[in-house]
Amino acid sequence: MKDECGVAGIALDGGSVSYRLFLALYALQHRGQESAGIATWDGNSIRSFKEMGLVSEVFNEGVLEWLGGRIGIGHVRYSTSGGSFPENSQPFTVKFKDGMLAIAHNGNLINTGKLRRHLEKLGATFVSTTDTEVIAYLLVKELLRRDPVDAIRAVMRQLEGSYSLTILINDILIGVR
Repeated sequence: MKDECGVAGIALDGGSVSYRLFLALYALQHRGQESAGIATWDGNSIRSFKEMGLVSEVFNEGVLEWLGGRIGIGHVRYSTSGGSFPENSQPFTVKFKDGMLAIAHNGNLINTGKLRRHLEKLGATFVSTTDTEVIAYLLVKELLRRDPVDAIRAVMRQLEGSYSLTILINDILIGVR
C-alpha cells in the first residue's frame, strides 16, 4: 500500500520518547511502507536510527532503548521524489557549527532542482536524491546566521510546493506545514 510519507514529533517532560514515536509511526504506517526512522535528542546530541522496511521490522526493544531521549521526530516513507533506496530514508541528520539537526519531510517541492544546484555551487555534497536533504542543507545555511525560528521562516520562503516538516535542532522541536 502506498499513500504518502508520515511524520511525527513528540516532546516529553520526562521519560523516553522513542517508544511513543514507535507507536506514532506504527499508527502512520499506512502513509509509507518503504522505510522508517526515528531521531531523538539525548541531552547532548541527536541519535538516529533508520532502515528500509515496516516500523515493526525496523525497530526492536534494543534500538528503542538506545534511542531514548525526551524529544524526537519520526518518519515513515513512501517515495514520491527520489528513489526507494536506503540513503533516502529519513529523518536526515546534519552536524553543523552550533550542533545537530534532524529533519523529516512529507510532501513534494517543485523547485528542488534549482535549490540543489544553488547549494552544490556553494559546496554542498548530497548523499541522497530527496528534496528533504536539500531542505536540511538550506536550513543549516540559515542556522549559521539566524535563530531557529527565523532560519525556518527563511527556508520556507524559498520552498515551492506543499509539505509538512518535523525538525529537531539540538533540543528544540518544531513542526511546519
